[in-house]
Amino acid sequence: MRTRLLALLLALMAAVLLALGIPLAVSRAAGHQQQVVRDRADDAGSFAAAYQTTIRDDESVTALEPAADTGAEDGERQQIRAQLEQYERVYGITAAILDRNGRPIVASNRAYALPESGRAREAFLDARAGRRSDDPPQVWPWQDRRIVVAMPVVHRGDVVAVALTDSPTGKMRSRGWDAWLFLAAGEAVALVAALLAASRLTGTILRPVRVLDKATHEIATGKLGARVAAAQGPPELRRLAKAFNEMADNVETVVEQQRAFAADASHQLRNPLSALLLRIEELGLSLPPEHQETLDGVREEGRRLTHVLDELLALALAENAANTGPDLVPLDIAALVRERLDAWEPIARARGQRFDQQGPRALTGQVDPIALGSALDAVLDNALKFSPDDAEVTVAVATVGGRLEIRVADRGPGLEAGELRRVGDRFWRSSRHSNVDGSGLGLSIARTLLRATGGGIDFAARDGGGLVVTVTVDRAV
Repeated sequence: MRTRLLALLLALMAAVLLALGIPLAVSRAAGHQQQVVRDRADDAGSFAAAYQTTIRDDESVTALEPAADTGAEDGERQQIRAQLEQYERVYGITAAILDRNGRPIVASNRAYALPESGRAREAFLDARAGRRSDDPPQVWPWQDRRIVVAMPVVHRGDVVAVALTDSPTGKMRSRGWDAWLFLAAGEAVALVAALLAASRLTGTILRPVRVLDKATHEIATGKLGARVAAAQGPPELRRLAKAFNEMADNVETVVEQQRAFAADASHQLRNPLSALLLRIEELGLSLPPEHQETLDGVREEGRRLTHVLDELLALALAENAANTGPDLVPLDIAALVRERLDAWEPIARARGQRFDQQGPRALTGQVDPIALGSALDAVLDNALKFSPDDAEVTVAVATVGGRLEIRVADRGPGLEAGELRRVGDRFWRSSRHSNVDGSGLGLSIARTLLRATGGGIDFAARDGGGLVVTVTVDRAV
């Protein structure tokens, strides 16, 4: 959410900066060109005035035209030519006085000739019509074009000549690039400042939301005591935090009542059930032999009910431990696995089964020893229960990324893809395994214990048949 909000704010800021920066950049470029055009117009006007002083009142327009191929000039025009030549040497700008036909009268460059078309011809025609040439089109920094400005030379109300300047634009375009780069740097700094301000603003706005999200996640993972401070953020978020805390209180109360009921019911039913089993045993002493088979069935159902009550009590205790928080300590996971395998070895040997432990001899994890040991017991019991006689159960310990994995693989009938999604649900058992002893609570208890310690449990089909149960715990830092 913060990323999307930052992206929106930055997009708006970038749009504002572009909306302001582009017109400003255009204005700066146009301003530079206007300055150049004004300077060239002043220069052309100065040359026109200087030439106008050389015209005698009784001189005709025809006499003003240059003499063909003679190169003859009076002293005043020689002075104007020298002025134009010096002007081009100093500024690199071509300047000329042209007659009405566009032929040079005097020019800074003796080889100069007015082009037959283009901007120079248009400026000349404007000046010959008695007005200053129009402003040239905008020259952008990437365009290598020249600026031509022409001014009319008027004698006795008639335009007798045209003063023209033809300027290169390299320096002007260079100043334009410099101005644009400076403007771009300023906008980049403004964008970075806006990013910092937006980051701080979004952090302040979303801080109560992050606190609420964290508390929600903790409750979803079983930490029902998580709450949020109701005095943070705007009024709407404070009301939301207050409502959230009330909801969490109600949920915690209901869950605690449910757990207490399950634990109390399991505990309270044990005594009547034990008494019932004793009375059945007494009754069995007086029953004739033909009823012993029925009595054995009753005994078996009683023992199964006792086992279910024990597992319900264990599940309630596991959930209570998950709610109060785990006690994590560094522990050698490989050694704990060997210990649990040794504990289950007699049962496996009695069925002709065996264990194959793989992986390092020592591997340290951050776990709750009692919770992990109980979870391993549930997983190993399940593996031995469903594996055929004389089968091998593989138990592998490995490091995967920053976590430790304990993989228990059996050679039992396995589960289908749809059934794998339900493994670990309370009281769930595959319809194909109804003839196997169990209540469907063992793996559910293991999952509850592992989640309480920050671990996890996953189930997958084994190649060649069977089930792979992967227990994941944190690695010790």
